[in-house]
Formats: sequence, C-alpha cells, structure tokens
Amino acid sequence: MFDALSSKLEAFIKNIKGQGHFTPKNIEEIAQKLKMTLLEADVHFKVAKAFVDDVTQKSLGQKVHESLTPAQHYLKIVHEELVEFLGSKTQEINFHVKPPLIILMVGLQGSGKTTTSSKLAHYLVHEKKRSPYLVPADVYRPAAIEQLKILSSQLKISCFNSSVSMLPLEICRVSFLEAQRMGLDTVIIDTAGRLQMDHELMNELLKIKQEIHPHEILLVADSMTGQEAVRIAQGFHEKLNLTGIILTKADGDAKGGAALSMKQMTGCPIRFLGVGEKLQDLELFYPDRMASRILQMGDMLTLIEKTQKMVDVESATKLQKKIQKNDFTLDDFKAQMGQIQKLGSLQDVLGMIPGGNKLLKAVPAQIDPQKEAKKVMAIIDSMTPRERNDIEILNGSRKLRIAKGSGTEVSEINRFLKQFMEAKKMMKRMSKFGMKHPFGLF
Repeated sequence: MFDALSSKLEAFIKNIKGQGHFTPKNIEEIAQKLKMTLLEADVHFKVAKAFVDDVTQKSLGQKVHESLTPAQHYLKIVHEELVEFLGSKTQEINFHVKPPLIILMVGLQGSGKTTTSSKLAHYLVHEKKRSPYLVPADVYRPAAIEQLKILSSQLKISCFNSSVSMLPLEICRVSFLEAQRMGLDTVIIDTAGRLQMDHELMNELLKIKQEIHPHEILLVADSMTGQEAVRIAQGFHEKLNLTGIILTKADGDAKGGAALSMKQMTGCPIRFLGVGEKLQDLELFYPDRMASRILQMGDMLTLIEKTQKMVDVESATKLQKKIQKNDFTLDDFKAQMGQIQKLGSLQDVLGMIPGGNKLLKAVPAQIDPQKEAKKVMAIIDSMTPRERNDIEILNGSRKLRIAKGSGTEVSEINRFLKQFMEAKKMMKRMSKFGMKHPFGLF
C-alpha cells in the first residue's frame, strides 16, 4: 500500500542528498518539493501542509548533529514526523473492561467488514488468548450472515445464529446475553453496510450503539479508495465517535496517502492492517515500523516476529542437523521454500529488510519472483522420491522427462540444480559459523 508513497519519498531524498548545507531559502524550496511529493502520493492537502510546516519548523530550529550530514538530519526529522502523523505509538484494543468486551464493526459495503471481523477473531484467539463470539448483524445481505457462519466454523469459534427475520437491534441485544451465558469474553458484531453513507445506515448504527454501549467502534475502510476512505472515516467518526480504524487491502497498490491522512483528519488511531486474503492476514499497526518502511529503512522487528510465528522450530532443528551432515535434499529445499512463502511475497519480505527494495529493483523486470518459485516447485514435484533424494542420478533422459512434466526446458532444470548446489554449500558454511536457524533471523 505504501509503495507509491515510499518511491516518491525515495526520489525526494535522493534530490536533497546533494545539499552541502541548509539555509532558510533552500529549506523553503525543499519544503515545497516535499509537499508536492506528499500530494502526489494522495495525502490530504491539509495534512500535507501541516506535515511540511512541522518539518520545516524543526529543520530551522534544530542544530545539525556533527555526526550527520544536512540531508541525514532532514531525513531524521521527516522520519520523526511520519511516526507522529501515523499515530506516534501502537494503540491496541483496551481489554481491561468487564467482559464481555463489545466490538462494533462498521463500514461501507464492500470494505471487507465480514472477513475482517473473522480475521480479528483469529487474532484475538491466537495472539491474546481471548474467547470471541462472532455476531452477524447484517440482515439485509443474507450472504453476509452465511459467510460469517462459515468463517467461524473454519476458525472453530462460536457464532450467533442470526437470521434475516430478526432485527439488527434484537440480534445485538440477544447475542450479548448469549455471550454472557456462555462465558465468552469478546463479542464482535458485524453490522450492515451500504454502498454509500446515508441517514438510514447511521440511525441504525446509532440505535445499536445506544442500546449495547460498545467498548470499541472500529471502522473497516478500503485503503484502495484513497481520499474517499478519509471522507468516509470522517463521516462515520462524526456520527459514531469511532475508537479506531482497520485498513483493508493494505497489500494492494494504493498510494498510501490515505493512511497518513486518516489519523490526522479523524484523530482515530489505525489499529490494524489487512495484508492478504487469509484469515491470519491481519497485522497490528506500528507507526514507527511503518515510517521506517516508508522511508526504506526496513522493518526487521516485524520480519523476525513473522518468522518466529510461521517457522516450526523442531523442524528447523532437524534441518540444521541435515545441513551439517550434508544430507540436505530437494525435499528439504521445497519445505524451506514453503516456509519462506508463508512470510509473504518476496516484495513484502525484502521491504522489511534495510535496502531490500534496492535488491528487488536489481531483479530484471521480466522476471517474476513468484512465478520463478512456482516453476521450481513444479520441477521438484516432477521428480521421483529417489531423484529428489539424490540429484547425481539425474541424467539426460530423466531431465527431459522432468522438463515435460513441469512445463519447463532442460536448460532451466540445469540452472536450478546448479543454484541448488550453490545454496547447499552456502547453508553448510552458515552452519559452521554457528547459525542455529536456517533463516538466520533469531
């Protein structure tokens, strides 16, 4: 989502690196360029002006540290302001309330409310050890009720048995009592949406709010809608006094300016980002980490946390022993590729590593890393168990059969086998240096 904002700021930073020293005059020129950079990335004009004014004021009022160049000093101020404008610090849901905690999910139709409600339930179960109760309250869209019931079944989470014959207010009231009876500590209510904001929608939500007094009112907003998402957030906040925002489709190609604008225009913190289609693809929003990623400083903390969650430590230990004995096979290689793919796309992973985006740009445009990975998987899957265990037996006829089975050329198989042997040697060298984990991240 922040790729466009990130690339525009990267170009801006390159432009100011040539500055030997800053004066009030050239700082004003730089400020104008920064403002244009932000506006082009879909940042609201009021937010862009406030941001640039703050950066300019601090640039003129602070002495450049002797260990920093003027450009580095300016970049430091930009980073600090980005953190501030994105929310300063992570604001989690307040769990210190008398249970059940009531979370009201609101938003327009198509924003991803129902899926996000399920993702939030998944997060609460696995990260906070909570016992959520999903409540389908969108009686105008029968498919939404059925969808939430199916998703709750997949998650093995309790779901209120709503029906289109019930009134939303009745669903909310009865489900709250039911959650109390069952001893569940969190109620997540998936409310109805509309194609656009209207009085009918807001009046219904206001009645629900007045009836059940939710502890959290979270707006689910589609980040792909840009400035429209900011306008929608303002409208909902004005009527309902939102406590937070969840931005969906953050893995898409939105410009990213909306996220920078939302906190400033509404005063509501961004609580979570939806970063994929899977139920576990909901991430807590960290303003400091996001600011670093936007300025291409990396986000190793998030990468390490993801790795620790996704990687099976027992399997990793067994693999380490195999590497040390030089018993690393193509089956092991395939398993490791699967572990890496769980972390996200290559673009996402490299975006968390300082300088990683530069590495990605070094890959020829005609090469799609995801397609290459699928091609490698197809090559390995087209081999027999014996071939995967001992690549020395791969003669010309075997390679030809594998090429036909995987839809590739023999030359591609030869190239992959060469890369595999190089990777095998490298991993053995890494193990000699005491790296306990194949990813080398912790």
